[in-house]
Amino acid sequence: MIYVDADACPVKPEILKVAERHGLEVTFVANSGLRPSRDPMIHNVIVSNAFDAADNWIAERAGAGDVVVTADVPLAVRCVAASAFVSGPTGRVFNETNIGMASAMRDLGAHLRETGESKGYNAAFSPKDRSRFLETFDRLCRRAKSLSAEAGGQS
Repeated sequence: MIYVDADACPVKPEILKVAERHGLEVTFVANSGLRPSRDPMIHNVIVSNAFDAADNWIAERAGAGDVVVTADVPLAVRCVAASAFVSGPTGRVFNETNIGMASAMRDLGAHLRETGESKGYNAAFSPKDRSRFLETFDRLCRRAKSLSAEAGGQS
C-alpha cells in the first residue's frame, strides 16, 4: 500500500503513474477535497481539520512494506519506526540512518524561525525535484514489492 500525505502534495500524478506500473494501491489522505477516481486501486480519505489528523491516520496504518510520501518530518519519523519506506516529494528518502538528523534539523529550523534568526523560506519545487522523486519513488515501490513477495513466499 502507498499512503500519501496529500495536502499540498506536488507529485500526485507521478505517484499514480508509478503505482499503476507496479500494480500498487494508493491511499491519498487529506483534510480537504481530493479529485475522485474511478480506479479501484485509488482510495481517498478525508480526515477532520484537527491538528495532525492526516498524519495520525497514516501513522496508525503504515507498516513494514508500505510506502509513505510526506514532506512532514514528524510523520516520517513515525512511519520509519513502523518499518515503512518513506520519501519526501523531492525524492528525499527517510530511513533509520538519517531520520534522527532530519528530525533534529527540523527542530533547529523551527527554533530559528521562532527566534527570528531565519525567515523559513523553502526553495521552490523544481523539475529536478520531480525527476528525483520519480526515481526514488520507483525504487521504493520495487523494494516494497520485493519485500511483499518475500513475505508471501514465507507463509
